[in-house]
Amino acid sequence: MNIKGILILIVIFQHIYILLLEMFFNESNAVKKGFGLDAEFLKDERVKKMLANQGLYNGFLAMGLVWSIFESGMMQIQLLMFFLSCIICAAIYGGITVSKRIFYFQGVPAVLALISLFL
Repeated sequence: MNIKGILILIVIFQHIYILLLEMFFNESNAVKKGFGLDAEFLKDERVKKMLANQGLYNGFLAMGLVWSIFESGMMQIQLLMFFLSCIICAAIYGGITVSKRIFYFQGVPAVLALISLFL
């Protein structure tokens, strides 16, 4: 497997991990630490619904990248460019509005994967 494939798999697994945390383990220590939220806040059903919604979107991004694996040629490149760009935009926004760690955790691997498409 080449570096492009490895980077794309890293991004896919990151977003599946985020989906699992936000949808199913939203009171976990990882969510508390990652978002800087306290346990009481995370028990609120409204917060759980918002996190689950965010998790679902991360799952859609991961599945878009999975879809690209099964394509070839220009279609594969277009799918990868679109979904990686969406992830980068989300990481920039999250980095500005929530925590710079979001950009480093989600954005940097996606940027590297996007760059690898052109090498």
